[in-house]
Order: sequence, then C-alpha cells, then structure tokens
Amino acid sequence: MGISKRQNDILDLLKSHGGKVSSALLTEHFDVSVQTIRKELNILSELALVKRVHGGICLPVQSHNLSFSNRQIIHLEEKKEIARNIVRYLPEGCSIFLGIGTTPEQIARHLIHHPGLTVITNNLNAAIALCENPNIQTHMVAGRIRTTDQDVVGEDATHYFRKFQVNYGICGVGGISSSGDLLDFSTEESHLSQAILENCEQRILVADHQKFQRSAPVKSGHLRSIDMFFTNQISTELGLLCQQLDVKVEASSDQPLRQL
Repeated sequence: MGISKRQNDILDLLKSHGGKVSSALLTEHFDVSVQTIRKELNILSELALVKRVHGGICLPVQSHNLSFSNRQIIHLEEKKEIARNIVRYLPEGCSIFLGIGTTPEQIARHLIHHPGLTVITNNLNAAIALCENPNIQTHMVAGRIRTTDQDVVGEDATHYFRKFQVNYGICGVGGISSSGDLLDFSTEESHLSQAILENCEQRILVADHQKFQRSAPVKSGHLRSIDMFFTNQISTELGLLCQQLDVKVEASSDQPLRQL
C-alpha cells in the first residue's frame, strides 16, 4: 500500500523548500487543520521519510538510503507509469540488464508478458516477479544479499554483469545533481551501475522526479553517459540539461513538473 497523494505532496514541498518546512506553512498550503497535518507528519516520520523538528519537519540525513520497503511506497503510481512507458519501448526478444531499486522492480512486474526476453539482474524482487513467466530467461547474479535493500551486491555481482553484452542496460539512481552527476549511496552500488552502463548497446536511466537534486555521497557517472531517461515528470532545469547533453527524455506525464 502506498502513501497518500497529500503525503507525497508534503515530501515534494519539503524538497522544494530546501529540506525544511514548518507545520504552519503546511497547514496553510493544504488548507487543513493542525491535527490533520500532525497526523500526516507522524505517518511520514514513522516511515523515516521525514524527521520531526521543533515547529515542523526536515529531510532525514541521507548518507544512507531508505529501506527498500519504504522506497516501494513513495510515488508508487508514478513508478508504475514509468514502467509501463519503458515496457512499451522495449522490443520483443531483447536482452536486458535490470539494476537495483524500486522502479526497476516495477519494470520487471510489467515485463512478465513480454515474450522472448533475457534478463540479467541483481534485484531480488525483479527476479521473483520475472519467475511468473517461464519463457523469460532470467539470470540472477551471485554475491552478498543486502536485506534492507533486497538486492545482491559485491565484486562477484559486478563481475557477473561484465560477462554479458546486452541490448538495453536499465538502472536506477540514488540522486541526480544539478550538474548532471549520477549519485548512489555506496561504492558497491556505483560499481554495479557502471558495469551495467558499460556493457550494453543502449543505456537507460529510470528515476522519478524526486531524484533530481537529491543528495547521495557516491558518484556513479554522469547524465552525458545516458542515451535515454525515463521519468514521470521533468523540471525545466533538468529538461534543459538533458537537451544540452543530447539525452532523449521520455516523461510519462505531458504536464511540466509543478513547482509547489
């Protein structure tokens, strides 16, 4: 079950205000009672999506990513739409790298009726979803399982990706900086993303709009190394950057990103 639209909008508003916002501003912005906002903030705090501070909330320190189960419910419908969009783009009978993250998981769930696929992944939930179609050839990497992230990482996992040369390399990202750096939360994630992007014919980035200007400590690459970027909505700033870098953008919504 995902979080509500209002809770998603609170997260967007928090980000657009530099990572800190007062309860009074939220009450006024959403035109609801103090009690209603307090209830929404308590839910978001319990999910570790925000940190309660005196008079309001702030973003939690992001030297580590949120747990997979928490990430699964953030902007879930937007991730599903990204997945539907990319599945319409992928041809039958192609080979795919599918990296870590909740958006690649949704892509796997929408790929199960796609005929003749070969998929190499380190995403446990993606592999389980693909098992629903025995005609999809799925390769699961070896390595260390991260229980909170529900994936497989390490040197063995990275080496396994490098054994293949596929048609499409699809990876998520922890964040995208204003200058176009692709950011992750660990060197293990970074090495895996690099292996995916270096061993495919077409390099595809998938990320919902919240990833732009989201902080993460490790550089995995740059937007200039991406051929296509699938997202739900894109800001004017990121859209211009992609245009300058000759990155083709496929946004599932035709509406420009709304500034809260």
